[in-house]
Amino acid sequence: MTILLGVTGFYGTENPDGVTVNCGLDHNRFIISDRPFNGSRKAELQRPAFCPIKNLSAEQAASLPEEISGRGVDVGVAILLESVNKRILLTRRSKGLHIFPNVWVPPGGHMEDGEELLDAGLRELQEETGISLRGANLPWSILGLWESASPPLLSRGLPTRHHIVTYLLVSSNETHQELQEKLCPDEQEVSACVWLDQDIAEQIVATGDGEEDSGRKRPGTQTSVMITEVSGRSLTQKPLPLTSLLRTAPVDGEDTERVSTGTKYALALWLETLRREDVTQSPLQTL
Repeated sequence: MTILLGVTGFYGTENPDGVTVNCGLDHNRFIISDRPFNGSRKAELQRPAFCPIKNLSAEQAASLPEEISGRGVDVGVAILLESVNKRILLTRRSKGLHIFPNVWVPPGGHMEDGEELLDAGLRELQEETGISLRGANLPWSILGLWESASPPLLSRGLPTRHHIVTYLLVSSNETHQELQEKLCPDEQEVSACVWLDQDIAEQIVATGDGEEDSGRKRPGTQTSVMITEVSGRSLTQKPLPLTSLLRTAPVDGEDTERVSTGTKYALALWLETLRREDVTQSPLQTL
């Protein structure tokens, strides 16, 4: 486990919580560097200000067992699946999971030996949601990298896992309604799914984790969103209070249903891509 500085802090001399890096796979290893290398892509690497890896004291770091401090950094891949009508799929992790139970995230997981980033993400997408896009040759890009730890706050205990999550944006040529028809989630991992539009994503991104107030929504906006709940092989449409998606990470105590901090970061990057598309597609103004 990279301690004290963390990966972001090691490269982020000017901003310890965010830095532009070069990343890519090299001989089955995920490499992050401050310099370009063969096959690398530029990406933003970020972590929350309350990241446990950043806030460990020297004494706390020294107290970590060798099997934890020496295990290194796990690499994960998460897919932000964008429908052609600009919706993003999130899944709610099952309550029985050890890490981030009942929290909303994009489909994703750890890479297996020999996998490419996209292959790993699409495999996890299919395993968790039943949506198969492997071989579809869809446009994709790296949105950004996120450094995190579990537990996510020092108030919940010393970190036992250290992660770098690579968020990939995959653009489908189908609407979210068409993709919805292909849903067959794995109940062991997913308890519900939701398709977010731009407005809801903006409200989620506006909520700052680490703050005391939680679940605020814009005045006059919708009060709920439709989700698909999973029960065995049955899928049920039901409304979920929008406040459940706007909650922030509790400073202490048990976690609650919310959108993960890393997911908010990825959604913010997705919204940036939409704004760039709007600028590109805007008609030229003439005087």
